[in-house]
Amino acid sequence: MRPMDVVRCPWGADPAMQEYHDTEWGHELRGDVALFERLSLEAFQSGLSWAVILRKREGFRAAFDGFDPTAVAEYGDADVDRLLADAGIVRNRLKIEATINNARAILAMDESFSDLLWSFAPPARPAPVTFADVPAQTVESAAMAKELKRRGFRFVGPTTAYALMQATGMVDDHLAGCAFRPTR
Repeated sequence: MRPMDVVRCPWGADPAMQEYHDTEWGHELRGDVALFERLSLEAFQSGLSWAVILRKREGFRAAFDGFDPTAVAEYGDADVDRLLADAGIVRNRLKIEATINNARAILAMDESFSDLLWSFAPPARPAPVTFADVPAQTVESAAMAKELKRRGFRFVGPTTAYALMQATGMVDDHLAGCAFRPTR
């Protein structure tokens, strides 16, 4: 089968989005650093296209020290100014400050950030047939957002939490028939 003949979800049209769809989206991802990166990128994506974030992902990684929460938690005003001047990322003060704040919230936790997030993963459900079958948020994503906010996190509403769940395999919203739907 030629790559163009592969059945996949229809949103991955450009090559970078297609690669992301095929190799990352909906696949299980664990680990505090990896999930801090994804949470941060989902927050930066709010109001924008994921394609914009994906194109800037390497810039984000460089600017935010690989999303190491220990390093990011140490950022101060000079770092905020540096990030606001960095054309390699989305330059939004509220989102930058939320990322720094969220790194500090992770360090204040007495448990694994990864384990906390995964505790909200719902049971598997049937594959959606169309994107109309895919919710923007769920009871579980609302509960995750509420708990994160309780712990001091910012820029993490139920829709952002659900996008994180989709991106990291907590839920699998690859459409039925998509060749890249992970097997469980």
